Amino acid sequence: MNEKRGPVLVVAAVIRHPSQDGRVLIVRRGPGQSGAGHWEFPGGKVEAGEMPESALVREIDEELGIAIEVQDYVGEADFTYPSKTIRLRVYWAQARNAELDLREHDALEWLQVSEIQPEKLSAADRPFVKWLLGK
Repeated sequence: MNEKRGPVLVVAAVIRHPSQDGRVLIVRRGPGQSGAGHWEFPGGKVEAGEMPESALVREIDEELGIAIEVQDYVGEADFTYPSKTIRLRVYWAQARNAELDLREHDALEWLQVSEIQPEKLSAADRPFVKWLLGK
């Protein structure tokens, strides 16, 4: 039987650098990961019964080994992959430190939002660059 499922809720953080200099974090998906080689705002799936903000704190700790403070909601958008549809919900967050441990990614960059090249990001993350720039 084919059941129609709703979108999978995924959260991502636009993490501000602890220096408060306006830079934000993007990370590149490592080999063996779905979407390997694409840059993204870090995050992951919300588990059943989990609040999105709590999921974001958990995912960032699991993937990068840092603590964040989730701040303002940026927005959300649905994106359809061949195997599923995700609802990506994005939040601003503040890093408490910049000492990262890349556990699922193979590279990172701290950039001004205006320096992020949307075409380098995963397709689901691209619309958020315009939103962050207020366009």
